[in-house]
Amino acid sequence: MHFTIEHEREDDGRWLAEVPELPGVLAYGTTANEAMAKAEVLALRVLADRLEHGEAGPQAISIAIG
Repeated sequence: MHFTIEHEREDDGRWLAEVPELPGVLAYGTTANEAMAKAEVLALRVLADRLEHGEAGPQAISIAIG
């Protein structure tokens, strides 16, 4: 499984990062790095939750910054 973290700066100066392959995984930060780190943490939590609840099996994953 391959996940991409996309980020952009909002009009108000905050940064938004999201993982398009995982609906609802998005996070704001005051810097691009902060937003991307928060999105990565959230993506890993979503994957862990899916594993714990039997919604997905173990797989190799990679995360790229887009």
